[in-house]
Amino acid sequence: MQRVAFCLRLKPGTGEDYDKAHAAVWPEMLALLKRVGISEYSIFRRDELLFLYLHVENFEEAWAEIERDPVNTRWQQAMSAYFAPIEGLRPGERFPMMREVFYLK
Repeated sequence: MQRVAFCLRLKPGTGEDYDKAHAAVWPEMLALLKRVGISEYSIFRRDELLFLYLHVENFEEAWAEIERDPVNTRWQQAMSAYFAPIEGLRPGERFPMMREVFYLK
């Protein structure tokens, strides 16, 4: 099981609305995440900075499946108003990925 973490940024002033949207994530979006094997998915926010953390067997395979699903397309359209442009991507990255350097179980 991979532990995956990455960061995203919100547009200034959208934090509270983003929080409200994530207090009521669509059941079909939650089902999609679970269906592709994502678990222990957390999103932390400090002002406009988001830190996302999840468990999954294979992140790239799971995210490719998510991207093909129409539920995700609708969810991303709804969320697009909140996100700032992604910066700092390295070749082949979907998101600015964090590298784990320590883990205490």
